[in-house]
Amino acid sequence: MMLSIGKIKVMPPILLAPMAGISDLPFRQINRSFGCGLAFTEMISTSALSYKSKNTLKMLSTAADDRPLGIQLLGENTEAIKRSLDNISEYPFDIIDFNAACPASKVASHGKGAGLLREPEKLQKILKLIVENTDVPVTVKIRSGWDAASVNAVDLALRAQDAGVSGLFIHGRTKMQGYSGTVDCNIIREVKQALEIPVIASGDALAPDLIKKLFDNTGCDGVAIARGALGNPWIFRETAEYLKSGTIPSRPDVHEIAQTMKEHLALNIAFCGEKYGVIRFRKFFAWYTRGMAIKDLKGRAFRAVTGDKMMRLIDEIQLSAVSEHQ
Repeated sequence: MMLSIGKIKVMPPILLAPMAGISDLPFRQINRSFGCGLAFTEMISTSALSYKSKNTLKMLSTAADDRPLGIQLLGENTEAIKRSLDNISEYPFDIIDFNAACPASKVASHGKGAGLLREPEKLQKILKLIVENTDVPVTVKIRSGWDAASVNAVDLALRAQDAGVSGLFIHGRTKMQGYSGTVDCNIIREVKQALEIPVIASGDALAPDLIKKLFDNTGCDGVAIARGALGNPWIFRETAEYLKSGTIPSRPDVHEIAQTMKEHLALNIAFCGEKYGVIRFRKFFAWYTRGMAIKDLKGRAFRAVTGDKMMRLIDEIQLSAVSEHQ
């Protein structure tokens, strides 16, 4: 199984989806170390990017081991989008993805993200503009529609294909569903059957067996993993093996989890500086330790402000596991 987007080849066809406030360089590097073959920056506002906001430019950071890499853009103003394309032209992005799927009210209510699901013609024009002003493959992410009464994913997808995009991501929920309920595999399958370009399914890709079901039930060309990778970079290793052999490898033991946490923390500190790197790691500490009976450690982790303190808390996770088995 291989996913091809322009000249980009991804095998197995599973990739790391962009997540706002999460998909920074350290997060991508950790997931790549377990087999992630394609990743994206977090969602970037074209309004902020067009004016070269310092914080936004930081979000564009990459490294030699962070390839291939896509950037995901969010916006609706064509002038800001044009300026943004100019501003990223010197960056080594391999794919430009346009977000027409974000369900957050503060985004959609301003005609951005999922707000564009209600304006198919405008979305098509934006995509055509991007395709005509870049040399790299362009993709778009959509949802099944605004709500259950206006499911228009097939029309949106065909318009995107006509605009010249090289691939399409579809989350099988409506904007109004957000992340509730279950993914509608039928609409993803309908989109796949209607298009000639690759279709990447998104939503509920939380474990290897669920990812395999997405492939089987939709006929999609690839699957984008988002929430399934939070504190769980092993999902790439496990899913690759499951797609190949039908066997899911053993889950990582506490020692591998702790070692990965330390590596992620070190990358965070190198990228953000000690104080902010530790603060930013707090939520990852919680994700890595889901299901562990370490409530006290989690509370202390959310108060930690130094790298040494956080490292010692990670060591305590291993000690707690040893104590439980004695």
